[in-house]
Amino acid sequence: MPSFHHGAVEIAYLDEGEGDPILLVHGFASSKNVNWVYPGWVSELRKDGRRVIALDNRGHGESAKLYDPAQYDIATMASDVIALMDHLGIPRADIMGYSLGSRMAAVLAHSEPQRLRAAIFGGIGIGLIEGGGPGENVAVALEAPALEDVTDPVGRTFRAFADQTRSDRRALTACLRGSRRLMTRQEAADIDVPVLIAVGSNDEIAGSAEALGRIIPQSQVLAIPNRDHMRAVGDKVYKTGVIDFLAQRE
Repeated sequence: MPSFHHGAVEIAYLDEGEGDPILLVHGFASSKNVNWVYPGWVSELRKDGRRVIALDNRGHGESAKLYDPAQYDIATMASDVIALMDHLGIPRADIMGYSLGSRMAAVLAHSEPQRLRAAIFGGIGIGLIEGGGPGENVAVALEAPALEDVTDPVGRTFRAFADQTRSDRRALTACLRGSRRLMTRQEAADIDVPVLIAVGSNDEIAGSAEALGRIIPQSQVLAIPNRDHMRAVGDKVYKTGVIDFLAQRE
C-alpha cells in the first residue's frame, strides 16, 4: 500500500483508475477499505471513468497512530488531504467525505475552494454546525475495558464498530477529543463550491441534511431512504446520486 509523509506523519492511501480525480475521506473509526473499498465505491467510481484516491486518516487504518488530541485538530486532519493532492501532483479534484471525513471536506471547501471542483458531504447534516455526532460518550466507550461495559447506545455502536475494524482505540479517543471544533454557520454559508449533502433518512447522528442545505448556497440534498448512519454508506441510491451529481459538473 503506498504511503507518504506529511511532516512526521505517515499517511497510507490508494490511487486507482484513470480520469478526473476524486478524493475519498472516510469517517471516524473507519478506514479507506471499510468505508470505500468493501462497499464498492472504488470500483463503482472507476467504472464511471474516475481516478479514485482514498487515504487512511491519521490515527486510522494503516496510517500513523498518534495519541495527542492536539494532533487531530480538524484543520490539521484536513491538511493531510491537501498534502496528498500535492504529493500526487493534483491541482484540483472532486472530494467525497463521510461523517468525520465530510467535516474535513467542509473545512477544505471553506479554506481551499480553489483545490475543489465539487464536494459531497455524506453522513453529515446540520451536525456540521450544531454537533451531536460522537461525543465524550463515545470516547468513554472506546476507553472501556470491553464492549459489555458500555451502556450508552451510541457509545456501544461506535465501540462495536472500532472492535470490528480492529482499530487502535487509544488513537481514536485522541482523534475524537481533538477534532471536535464545529464549523460556524457563517463558515458554512461562505462555502463557494457545489455541494451534495447525502444523509440516510434514518440517520440520527448526522442531523438534518435539509437544514444544512439551507445554509450552504450551492448545495443539493440527497435523502438515502431507510438507511441509518452506518448502513447508508454502501447504498445504491447514494451511489447513483453521487455519480449523477458529478456528471452535472462535467
